[in-house]
Amino acid sequence: MRERTRLASAIEAVRVLERERAEALELAELAEMEGDTGVGDEAAAALKALKEKAARAELEALLSGEADGNDAYVEVNSGAGGTESADWALMLTRMYSRWAAKHGMSVDVIEETPGETAGLKSATLQVKGPNAYGWLKTEAGVHRLVRISPFDSNARRHTSFASVWVYPVVDDTIEIEINPADVRTDTYRASGAGGQHVNKTDSAVRLTHIPTGIAVACQTERSQHQNRDRAWKMLKARLYELELQKREAAAAAIEAQKTDIGWGHQIRSYVLQPYQLVKDLRTNVETSDIQGVLDGDLDAFMGAALSQRVGHTRTEGETA
Repeated sequence: MRERTRLASAIEAVRVLERERAEALELAELAEMEGDTGVGDEAAAALKALKEKAARAELEALLSGEADGNDAYVEVNSGAGGTESADWALMLTRMYSRWAAKHGMSVDVIEETPGETAGLKSATLQVKGPNAYGWLKTEAGVHRLVRISPFDSNARRHTSFASVWVYPVVDDTIEIEINPADVRTDTYRASGAGGQHVNKTDSAVRLTHIPTGIAVACQTERSQHQNRDRAWKMLKARLYELELQKREAAAAAIEAQKTDIGWGHQIRSYVLQPYQLVKDLRTNVETSDIQGVLDGDLDAFMGAALSQRVGHTRTEGETA
């Protein structure tokens, strides 16, 4: 039923584009016949909006990867920069939450570890919506922020780093075998909001897959049993995503970006001072509307990265 709904939505989207195109062209012809510049401007605006909608639909057609249609886990970790980076991790978490909201997707907070003074040391979100993983997977890597520090009494400029890691929520039909002996389980007391029970018992669970070093944590559920169950699902998703990445030529580069959250590994820079600019270092897409980006306007960056990624895959396939 999920696949049927996805296909039906894709077909309906094409029909809507065709219908809107026909209406816009009729409006343009009417404006030309009657010499009405107002109607002409309306037709031009409609065609421009239609072009943007068609461009997004074209990109969505590229989301044909094995797990692109799945929901996604988004893991944000603060890096070099102390309190600054913890605050930057919080800003990124908000940015992806707002991006999801703009696209009609829902967000669940799976895990949050507050920073010592402000912000977040780490956070894991579950984004639920059509093609959530397909879009968000292009955001994996290190993100760099340059700004005047709100935590520095001397108002000096600081550079902060945070890493973003994205992996698909594994569908129940996908079987992932994990040897329990390869997994270390740690329980601890949950931090942050959650009520008396959550904060006074060791209900939070962290699982570490020893062969790969992959670790996941969950603290949002009321009981340790519920957190353990959800953490196992997350671990399966991480291992599944690792297998998917091995099939892609970009896997080595992405893994290298995650090893060091600092200089030389960033995929995108966000500069607030001395000028305002967001620039993706992979695609060279840039914008001065930094507030719009921080409010979730990420489609231009995601689209360019997705096109580049698909283009590389096709080129390698032709070479092979």
